[in-house]
Amino acid sequence: MTSESVLPTLSVEEAKRMQFRIVQSISRYFSGHDIFQAGDMGVHPEWKRPRTTAQVEKVMADLFGTEDAALVRGSGTGAIRGLLSALAKPGDTIYIHNAPVYTTTAETLRMLGLNTVVMDYNDLDAVREAVRNRKAKVFYIQHARQQPEDTYDMQRLIETVKKEQPDLPVVTDDNYCVLKVPAIGVELGADYSTFSGFKVLGPQGVGVIVGKSEAINVVRERNYSGGGQVQGPEATDLMRMMTLAPVSLAVQNEQVDILCDRLNRGEVPGVHKAYVTNSQSKNVIVELEEPIAPRVIEKSADHGAAVYPVGAESRYEILPMIYRVSGSFSKAHPELKEYALRINPMKSDADHILRILGDVLSEF
Repeated sequence: MTSESVLPTLSVEEAKRMQFRIVQSISRYFSGHDIFQAGDMGVHPEWKRPRTTAQVEKVMADLFGTEDAALVRGSGTGAIRGLLSALAKPGDTIYIHNAPVYTTTAETLRMLGLNTVVMDYNDLDAVREAVRNRKAKVFYIQHARQQPEDTYDMQRLIETVKKEQPDLPVVTDDNYCVLKVPAIGVELGADYSTFSGFKVLGPQGVGVIVGKSEAINVVRERNYSGGGQVQGPEATDLMRMMTLAPVSLAVQNEQVDILCDRLNRGEVPGVHKAYVTNSQSKNVIVELEEPIAPRVIEKSADHGAAVYPVGAESRYEILPMIYRVSGSFSKAHPELKEYALRINPMKSDADHILRILGDVLSEF
């Protein structure tokens, strides 16, 4: 791993300022009376969706500085699918990175009948050459790392694409990054960003699209059904919980760095090395001296660690998570399956995790 592989994250002080920004955006669209209401439901005659949902969407657009925003069903995956279907037709081609594709994203490409042009986003010269002879309808970027070798800078990548093809829509998947990093795709020049509300402490099942009105209006028009709407109470729940997410996530990221440093200082016997990655969320990858990772994960549950995610940083995830490496990382490096652990502090601290891991490894 290199320093370029790890995405910059907000400090606790910066996260406090992000919290204040969210509240300022809420104040622009919610009165002191509105804010204490749960929200309406149904297909409002004027808004074609719950009025409160439309209000929350205005907050989202204001927060990220975009023309529009839409709340959709299906979490981050639903947001990506809805948006790509509005931008491309079956048989069209999109640009993607030369790395293992996240499982549900790969299924989205299959379901929508999209072809792909694969290039190495770490090589801006290769990107420049590929998009110069435009063969695709969308340039798609996953903000979180897909493999340990990834070093591409999001802003420079977007700028490279836009310099060659200003009208080529750039779509970013900002899952695991929103409210954690200094800026998401649309704040760096992308046309659209998508993310899951579940990963910023919101209710399960709600996805967010922010960006230009053009494609977002298409997404809305295709989702007229009342049962397909994100209802007002869900929208306000997401908005309220998002105010708590930046500081909570910043504390978590702080503990990631502390944990990694202490593991590399040899505080837990049996650990070969540790390093920070953005394999989905920011976490610590621990390589053990022996090929016992699956058994360590199994035993960690008895010592008070979660051993599988719910939403990887959802509102339900309190205990530290000691889990296998992500699927995309495992595909890139199969040898990690037996030797490596992925540790996310969640709402815990480094001290607690070191005790758990030390107790478990002492049993072998």
